[in-house]
Amino acid sequence: MRLRAIGPAWPDVLEGHAAVDATGQRLIAQLGACEAAALAFCRLLERWARGEAWPATPGAREAALRHAADRAETALTGLDVPLGRYLLELEPERAEGRSWYGEPGRAELVEWGPILRRAGVHASPARVAQVYLELAVLVRALEGLSAAARIGSEPDRSSLWAGLFDLRENLLGRAVEDLRALAA
Repeated sequence: MRLRAIGPAWPDVLEGHAAVDATGQRLIAQLGACEAAALAFCRLLERWARGEAWPATPGAREAALRHAADRAETALTGLDVPLGRYLLELEPERAEGRSWYGEPGRAELVEWGPILRRAGVHASPARVAQVYLELAVLVRALEGLSAAARIGSEPDRSSLWAGLFDLRENLLGRAVEDLRALAA
């Protein structure tokens, strides 16, 4: 079950452009799982950045990071087939669409080394930074697509295809590898 935002949201945009309803629904369900896992991963790290010691012990914090990474890796791995199928069926009317989401913002560029040390978590700060960045961009992209839908300026088919293709390239490459390493 998915919570409905007030007004149209990113699932409505994807549903509206789906050539085959079942493909659209599979993609929406998997992107919803990716969004939830990305939010959980990012919020865990953001709590540590604010100095909140949750969970209470360093060992439990390491386990929480591994669990959040495993959940995000599983969700992203499951995205490959439905997103690939959706892109194939979307067939943009022109090959030159523009991506509908922006580059990472300054708030997403965080030096995680000191934060991880303070939390007592032994994980690669470079991997954590890369994964956090990719997942934060995913969440922001979906929020941006929802905002565009609410104000009636959703992207055309070509731009929707370009943005989803860019997300796929960013998420299903290095981000999945980094999440797998963090979950191990």
